[in-house]
Amino acid sequence: MFAHDMTAGQVAGLLRVSAKSVYQWRRAWRADGKEALASKGPGGNACRLDEDQLARLGAALDAGPAVYGWDTDQHWTLARVAALITRLFGVSYTPRGTSYLLHRLGFTPQVAAHRAAERKEAAITAWREQTWVKARG
Repeated sequence: MFAHDMTAGQVAGLLRVSAKSVYQWRRAWRADGKEALASKGPGGNACRLDEDQLARLGAALDAGPAVYGWDTDQHWTLARVAALITRLFGVSYTPRGTSYLLHRLGFTPQVAAHRAAERKEAAITAWREQTWVKARG
């Protein structure tokens, strides 16, 4: 693109990036050639757990929280997984970092499988048909 004298705006539009990024890339290309544009790999911090530890974590999560002393209910939470990682490997993760790690391992957030026992379907239907319609306009 640069060799064909495309403008920064054209390149930015084609690649859906900012013109500022295109200007930076063009400067690097002029200074060091095509090699300067090669990817430097994914951004962000490297995972603090190695492959063996990740496999052990996956097995621990499959075993369930009761095995590790959480017996109030049978669900993993981000706080519990973060505490488990600290307990097993001595590595501290924030809840958000734990979420990224779980996503990397193939775990996804789950929605509750049941509705509240106190749920009143008639009241919900009436609210939707009367109050919500008025509020929506």
